[in-house]
Amino acid sequence: MVQQNVVVFGGSGFLGRAIVQRLVKAGNRTVVAARHPRVARCPEATGAIEHRAVDVRDDASVARVLQGADAAVNAVSLYVERRDLRFADIHVDAAEHIARLASQEGVKALVHVSGIGVSTDSASAYVRARAHGEQAVREAFPQATILRPSVLFGPEDAFLANLKTITRLPVIPLFGNGSTRLQPVHVEDAAMAVARALETPLATGQVFELGGANVYRYRELLLAVMEHAGRHRPLLPVPFELWKLLAALMSILPNPPLTHDQVILMQEDNVVGDGANTFKDLGIEPCDLMAMLPRLASSDTAL
Repeated sequence: MVQQNVVVFGGSGFLGRAIVQRLVKAGNRTVVAARHPRVARCPEATGAIEHRAVDVRDDASVARVLQGADAAVNAVSLYVERRDLRFADIHVDAAEHIARLASQEGVKALVHVSGIGVSTDSASAYVRARAHGEQAVREAFPQATILRPSVLFGPEDAFLANLKTITRLPVIPLFGNGSTRLQPVHVEDAAMAVARALETPLATGQVFELGGANVYRYRELLLAVMEHAGRHRPLLPVPFELWKLLAALMSILPNPPLTHDQVILMQEDNVVGDGANTFKDLGIEPCDLMAMLPRLASSDTAL
């Protein structure tokens, strides 16, 4: 990979940190662009990392950090709306700002991280915003590469940590009957996909759906987490309509543990679609979550 100056928006997040480390190890000078940037954990190459405070909703702030950049990565995400911050603010407006200004600043390559299952017709405001964001990016920066990972896992992730919390309950509530299919992606594989997209000319302007080595049903994942934790709990199917009611009641809380959008997401399979470009097209063999559970289970922070 030719050394580049790469700006990673959202570089202090779970995926963003992995992307920064991957890019730096490949010899790139990398800017962590975030509203509250934290030190990227890559001690062997700290001199190649610059931290810049950036508000992705502000054109001037975004333009300044893009000056002199060869490439940019948008890994900014918002999973729960607040009164002062909506999905469209981040996934549509901010995504458009980054793509448009990257084009204006002469940035040669842009990787935009979205998610599997995006649709403008979705009942989920989160999914609709992701879809509209992709459209805005494509209009502003036609040659952008769009990556759509499934749910991410890895050390200190939210996905496995939430499963661990749920399996501590005396009875484990399922979303529906627990048959929703997921294709969990290791965060390091997703980060490698970003690096490969920047160095692979054939990836320019393409969309890639990133799923892990295998597909699992939600109940399978819960049972596996319980097995590795040495727990045995009964599983209780809960209708989605009841989950939606619970989410509506919790919506009055400042930080609700469950939202309407999260319930909707659990009603739909989150797997790679037929005919999509995948990890294989980027020369990557993705990890399998089940194969990595023993190692992750040894870390209290991960499982």
